Amino acid sequence: MKDTEQLNVLAAEFRECQHVLTAIGDPTRQSILLTLIAAGCKDGMRVGEITQKTHLSRPTVSHHLRILKEAKVVNVHRVGTKNFYYIDPQHNSLFLLKNMMNHIEEYIQNHWEEEKG
Repeated sequence: MKDTEQLNVLAAEFRECQHVLTAIGDPTRQSILLTLIAAGCKDGMRVGEITQKTHLSRPTVSHHLRILKEAKVVNVHRVGTKNFYYIDPQHNSLFLLKNMMNHIEEYIQNHWEEEKG
């Protein structure tokens, strides 16, 4: 693949990842993500549990969870009237970042070797 094509692919991947980068770039959302990661993926956590762990207000946690959910970083499952938030390792948009970073690394590595060789 030519340089221009590779750079166009990377540009498209950056655009595709923009909502994920924005969602995880906020320190409050990072705190919520770390809380969910520490809790494990299987059962999830309710907003009240997250507020206790993060010392954030309930409206703040709800607001940030909505952003993470819209960016498909966090998933939710409902049991009756209760919502449980979790990170599904198989179904979240973080894999987009991983793919993009792998392509960036590959591009840089190839050009590094070409310049050296």
